[in-house]
Amino acid sequence: MPKMKTKRSAAKRFTVTGTGKLMRFKANKRHILTKKSTKRKRNLRQTTEIDQTNLKTMKKVLPYL
Repeated sequence: MPKMKTKRSAAKRFTVTGTGKLMRFKANKRHILTKKSTKRKRNLRQTTEIDQTNLKTMKKVLPYL
């Protein structure tokens, strides 16, 4: 049986915490930033946990992460 391959694009976008939770970056921080408030932009810098509905798919895409 061959080894499973990790989807490299997904591996670059997600990180795993010490407890095994998957963390992702928030969207809407790339352009058109002038109309967004400083508070909103500051909160977009932080990572957040992925939704439980996507967890099964992400574990399949990232088997060794």
